[in-house]
Amino acid sequence: MTIQYHHSNARMSQIAVHNGTVYLAGQVPSDATADMRGQTEQVLARIDELLAEAGSSKEHLISAQVWVTDMAEFDQMNAAWEAWVVPGRPPVRAALEAKLAKPEWKVEIMVVAALPEA
Repeated sequence: MTIQYHHSNARMSQIAVHNGTVYLAGQVPSDATADMRGQTEQVLARIDELLAEAGSSKEHLISAQVWVTDMAEFDQMNAAWEAWVVPGRPPVRAALEAKLAKPEWKVEIMVVAALPEA
């Protein structure tokens, strides 16, 4: 079966599509000066863009992995998540506290989604 890769460099791809499933790389905020909620909103907006490019959307999410740098700010991330996720269709999700690649990043989110059936 064919695997499609998008936005690739020598290290990684931002999108991989295989067998009706869209895999996104972990997404991080573009403006790291924002607070946790603001950074999460940026990440979720980027996820929307990449899923749309791949032919899917948050309505078809299967799973999500969330990394936050400080569980004291976990509620802010969840507030942005809950405002974004489709009611009645939340994906399976894991959320962990972790040190991210850049100290100014507060959140990273990676999702898997299905392609809608034609």
